[in-house]
Amino acid sequence: METLVNYFETIPSSHRSLILVGGLTFFWLLESGLPLFKFKYNKWQHALPNLFFTMTTIVINFALAFLLLGTADWVKANDFGIINWLPTMPLWLYVLLGVLFLDFFGAYLAHFVEHKVKPLWMVHLVHHTDHKVDTTTANRHHPIESLIRFSFTLLGVFVVGTPIAIVMLYQAMSLIFTQFTHANLKMSKRLDRVLSYVLVSPDMHKIHHHYRLPYTDSNYGNIFSIWDRIFGTYMYMGREKLVYGVDVFPDEKKNTNIGELLKQPFQKYEKPTLSSDIDE
Repeated sequence: METLVNYFETIPSSHRSLILVGGLTFFWLLESGLPLFKFKYNKWQHALPNLFFTMTTIVINFALAFLLLGTADWVKANDFGIINWLPTMPLWLYVLLGVLFLDFFGAYLAHFVEHKVKPLWMVHLVHHTDHKVDTTTANRHHPIESLIRFSFTLLGVFVVGTPIAIVMLYQAMSLIFTQFTHANLKMSKRLDRVLSYVLVSPDMHKIHHHYRLPYTDSNYGNIFSIWDRIFGTYMYMGREKLVYGVDVFPDEKKNTNIGELLKQPFQKYEKPTLSSDIDE
């Protein structure tokens, strides 16, 4: 564990880029061979807007990285934050708790708030208006959302008290998990369900991408599924019933246009409808 911590404490930018590109390539190939849905689409054409937003996310996170580093250094120097106020524990538990709580602030809480505050929901809609969810959908976030998510992660680093090694480990895990859970990948239902008791599984997250409420407002987690189970936001739905997109912006052609997607947060929409086919 100490070796892992030392590695992520000084992880080179080239290695972080390799995790991004390597993960994307791996799940791209895997979902091509074992697809959950046999989409009739040009995979490269579909990926273009998603990769554009991936690049804007990278630029924003890179530009603001000094804030993460500064905050992580400060909490370490001042022994500040939740995991630093707990009794002395083994290193593996310290790291696990750090990643677990960062996942709450940087992923679950950020995601939940985006769905409950209308201006933020309008920004987050860009992620939901993908009608062919695959691994490239993972980082399909409007630049404003990238700023919002970064702010919640920064808050998490401060409140949790995570040193930079745990921050970098969390970000690497978060990236791989979001590529995995968005991948158009067919796993056995039993394995997926068992996995979902602790970690976010592909089927679990894809329920969140169903086009109608209340499924859209469920399963907010990214790495750990326990937050959804603790706060009562977990829902189940048979994968056969999934319909991607969002009912308030149903135009698939517009939802693949980068210009339209950049304008989407500032457009009006009609009140969404509740689905009646709820699975218990």
